[in-house]
Amino acid sequence: MSEEITIDTQELGEKIVKVLKTIYDPEIPVDIYELGLIYDVFVNEANDVKILMTLTSPNCPVAETLPVEVEEKVKSLDLVKDAEVEITFDPPWTQDLMSEEAKLELGLL
Repeated sequence: MSEEITIDTQELGEKIVKVLKTIYDPEIPVDIYELGLIYDVFVNEANDVKILMTLTSPNCPVAETLPVEVEEKVKSLDLVKDAEVEITFDPPWTQDLMSEEAKLELGLL
């Protein structure tokens, strides 16, 4: 019986979140994770990553560049084989999705 090498997907998920916290919406001085723009991060056994995210609005000025930046930064992690970003507007982003930290930063608390 051969032993399989398992990489902790939760650990990889945490590394992905750290990377996401380095990416900022250019119009708001808060990272995209704290803003609540990341809806889900999926990591499969082959270490392919799929990120479901939204933008603050459908005609957001970074609609073209932000998903590419997210994809490239996540792909730069050693353990990530491939990364794909899917943009959704369902549910639409609202300020309620922001973390307490982000709301505090923007003076909304």
